[in-house]
Amino acid sequence: MNPTATSPAIDLQLDSYDYDLPDDQIAQYPLKNRARSRLLVLDRQTRQYHHTTFSQIGQFLPTNSLLVTNNTKVMPARLIGYKAHTGGKVEVFLVRQKANRLWEVLVKPGRRIRPKTQIVFGNSRCEESALLVARVVTKTATGSYIVRFEFEGDFYQCLNQVGQTPLPPYIKRPPTTGDIDRYQCVYAQKAGAVAAPTAGLHFTQDLLGKLQQDGIEIATLTLHVGLGTFQPVKVDNILDHQMHAEYFEFSEHTAKQVNRAKQSDRKIVSVGTTSVRALETAVCDGQLYPQSGDTEIFIYPGFQFQMVDALITNFHLPKSTLLMLISALADRALIMDTYRQAIAEKYRFYSYGDAMLIL
Repeated sequence: MNPTATSPAIDLQLDSYDYDLPDDQIAQYPLKNRARSRLLVLDRQTRQYHHTTFSQIGQFLPTNSLLVTNNTKVMPARLIGYKAHTGGKVEVFLVRQKANRLWEVLVKPGRRIRPKTQIVFGNSRCEESALLVARVVTKTATGSYIVRFEFEGDFYQCLNQVGQTPLPPYIKRPPTTGDIDRYQCVYAQKAGAVAAPTAGLHFTQDLLGKLQQDGIEIATLTLHVGLGTFQPVKVDNILDHQMHAEYFEFSEHTAKQVNRAKQSDRKIVSVGTTSVRALETAVCDGQLYPQSGDTEIFIYPGFQFQMVDALITNFHLPKSTLLMLISALADRALIMDTYRQAIAEKYRFYSYGDAMLIL
């Protein structure tokens, strides 16, 4: 394997991140055992790769490295409701929370949705007895809506009763009860994501425990994955792309773990591109500081990584910012060549697919 050297000019062209994937390699269901996924290990220095299974990842992780996971929890963000006064069926998709009870949402069909429209969810189509009611406040400039939810008790408990797992658009089937568990990392804790940080889907509690026994330390951050993760880049020059914002937070404990590992020359292994975005946003002069807020960081070839030394990741969509991110860690030509090999070897792609370890 000897791909040609990457040209910076080529790296900025959207078409440089395109590839053809047979439909039958887009994973529609998860494997029965999380850790049985295949794992392609790519060494950036030797430009060689190795085929194995995810359960064997401990054999390839750097000794005493720090594994940084994202503990965001996927919400049942797709809601099917009815307009209170007409009975018209409406799909509401949660995008992100704006304030207490206020959410940005997508509504389909949205042509006749107006301010003060009331949408009810649950077994009753009457707003007085509905489990959850959304009152439309306004329409945004981007076509989404701001709604105020009315409910009794805990919002997320209501959501769990009326919402559905928000499977990605390339999974061409309705969600099942099995997706409630499988489209969620075993260490998920903080609700707020509308898509899973899919690199973490391969871990089991047993595998995490074994890694810790072998000297791998585990740190945790939160980044709520948004719909923008599926947003295609539509500009010919990627520098013209407007990156989406996602909320993240670091605790003081996690910052200390990461800084201590860096100071002792231990490798930082990011579990997923979401953890990469948070780590590289929060670093300043080589130090990580506890903080929270939105990140709009756009990582593409030429980016100088300060925190991340290695990455566990799934296989990403063509022309996506996630593919550009991993092409920044390893050069684009190497990544695209590796993708071609993965396709030839019949790896399963995207959220429920197989994984890569980039060293």
